[in-house]
Amino acid sequence: MHTLDWIVMGLYFVLMIGIGVWSYRQVKGTGDFFTAGGRMPWWLSGISHHMSGYSAAVFVAYAGVAYKYGFTLYIWWAVPVAIAVFVGAKWIAPRWSRLRQRLHIESPTEYLALRYNVPTQQLLAWSGVLLKLFDVGAKWAAISVILNVFAGVPLTTGIIASCLLSLVYVTIGGLWADAWTDFAQFIVQLAAGLAMFVIVLAKLGGVSAIFDLWDRLPPTHNDALAGPYTLGFVLAYLLIDFLSYNGGTWNLAQRYIAAPSGKEARKAAYLSSALYLIWPLILFFPMWASPLFYPSLQNPDQSYSMMAMDLLPPGLIGLVLASMFAHTMAMTTSDANAITSVVTRDILPRLFVRFRKLDGKAALLAARVTLVVFTGLTLLVAVNQSQFGGILGLLITWFGALVGPISIPMLLGLLPVFKRSGSAAAIVSWAGGLLTFGYVKYVMEGASTATLVASPVVVSAALFIVIGLLTHKHAVPREVDELVDSLNEDLP
Repeated sequence: MHTLDWIVMGLYFVLMIGIGVWSYRQVKGTGDFFTAGGRMPWWLSGISHHMSGYSAAVFVAYAGVAYKYGFTLYIWWAVPVAIAVFVGAKWIAPRWSRLRQRLHIESPTEYLALRYNVPTQQLLAWSGVLLKLFDVGAKWAAISVILNVFAGVPLTTGIIASCLLSLVYVTIGGLWADAWTDFAQFIVQLAAGLAMFVIVLAKLGGVSAIFDLWDRLPPTHNDALAGPYTLGFVLAYLLIDFLSYNGGTWNLAQRYIAAPSGKEARKAAYLSSALYLIWPLILFFPMWASPLFYPSLQNPDQSYSMMAMDLLPPGLIGLVLASMFAHTMAMTTSDANAITSVVTRDILPRLFVRFRKLDGKAALLAARVTLVVFTGLTLLVAVNQSQFGGILGLLITWFGALVGPISIPMLLGLLPVFKRSGSAAAIVSWAGGLLTFGYVKYVMEGASTATLVASPVVVSAALFIVIGLLTHKHAVPREVDELVDSLNEDLP
């Protein structure tokens, strides 16, 4: 790292703090803090949805996958996400905004009390919060690895420093700060990614390297499916991505909830889907080329960071590092905001009577304190990430396998075709998915990653649907019937 790199990084951090301070003026209550008052334009919501969908783990764990297996990274990660978000734009995204229009929700789990009942809501809320501790912790650990490579910062110090910076702007500015910093971070990572792409192309001989790169790499590197990333794995992740990126991951639901209408939420989803389909082809290219620069790398997770350090001139190194920060902070701060909305709107009021009466500044203070506490807990997970299988283990195995049982009742519960699946279906599907994960991971011997990831979500989906069919003779509660059907159209 040169002096110019540190200056670029410093300017980036000042920009993030400045956006947070500006956004502070937009926050008058928890509705602004959690849902931007339902006024977020579709293009900002779409970019924020995209930026909040992946973190610096892309430049660490996924860079390692690209180094070892090649093009399959695009096929199993980017393409399923793009398809999932595109399909969700039609069926799911608009319904989140319409829930806010009708019920004035401020958290993704708030509507579950009406759709099912309070115990079901609490079960899904608590389990989702616990799962996010692992997910966010993995992302802090990923950025610390990058800081260690670039600047020699100890891993624990990197985790704490990244977290404290993020806390400043998201705590004061809420979702508005989160979305606008996402936009600024999008511009930064666009510039950094294009710079890295162009410089690597030049090193490899020009534009022709886009096509002849694959002739220089091992033959399996241009395979659509390679290594453990089989067709079954891709199909499993397509299902998981549909659930996660359409709202099962709560911070992504928030982007749709904040849209003014269902029509605007749908446009945001289409924009995010297009970005997932196109941008990774540029972003991943240096990762695919990394074996040509480092043929015998002992730790492939460091390949992208090493390329940036070796190939980029002073100033651009700082820009690339800033873009890696951008992805992590975009995702972790939005996660923290979403979790805070669930805790303050759905959990604390059920545990303590005094939280039911909070409004105005008192409610905002409770939200900000909760956000700080949750982020502190994710730091503990990040520091001990090796105990859970490392960064990739946390992201793929734990989160990928467990997000399904939590999100199936949330997302399928929005659709009229599943309105007969009530609280019993939601609870049994949740429990069945978790038990399946435990059985496959700790009892079955030699189960593949695809089996471990797919089994819980498939079992949960089957139980939710089958129980709904078995209870088809039971009358659907009037309020549930009216709510689900009303989500088909925007309010006038």
